[in-house]
Amino acid sequence: MLDKNGIAKRIAKEVQDGYYVNLGIGIPTLVANYVRDDIEVEFQSENGVLGMGPFPFEGDEDADIINAGKQTITTLPGASFFDSATSFSMIRGKHVHLTILGAMEVAENGDIANWKIPGRMVKGMGGAMDLVASAENIIVAMMHTNKAGESKLLKKCSLPLTGVGCVKKIVTNMAVLEVTDEGFKLLERAPGVSVEAIKNATEGRLIVEGDIPEMDV
Repeated sequence: MLDKNGIAKRIAKEVQDGYYVNLGIGIPTLVANYVRDDIEVEFQSENGVLGMGPFPFEGDEDADIINAGKQTITTLPGASFFDSATSFSMIRGKHVHLTILGAMEVAENGDIANWKIPGRMVKGMGGAMDLVASAENIIVAMMHTNKAGESKLLKKCSLPLTGVGCVKKIVTNMAVLEVTDEGFKLLERAPGVSVEAIKNATEGRLIVEGDIPEMDV
């Protein structure tokens, strides 16, 4: 199985030259560390940063330069800072090519729940609802199961939805899956993980066609 860095490394392969990419809180923030050096990518954070780089080395942090998750970040040459209104104009105006988000649940039809667990206090929904409503290409980075071993890839989400029918692809610690009209289509499996194990960990409809290759990470 993959760890969080392995998930981020696999998702980095989806990033293409010239993309503007929004990275959500959690695993997605690690993606910036693994993008190929031979392409140009602009990472955007909804708190008002365009041109984020990898995380800083210990001792090089600047507490004034943070991402939406309040983690210290680096910026690349040409980076810019702006207010939230401008940031969300970029998002709502569909100027972001790829959005990478974490999730607590994803349904087989592409619904996503990633902002609230009933009964637990949250500060707010953040920018997730704007991102899923505006982005045309959404990849979810998540663990395949919860701490109790229960699937997070479901027939139907049980938690309050962030967006409906919007997720295109999911990369978990076990697999890469595409959301189709028929359900989750298995594209790749993590090193050492069998198709049978993925089937057992997926509650939603799982489509398996032919031999499923291992991820190249």
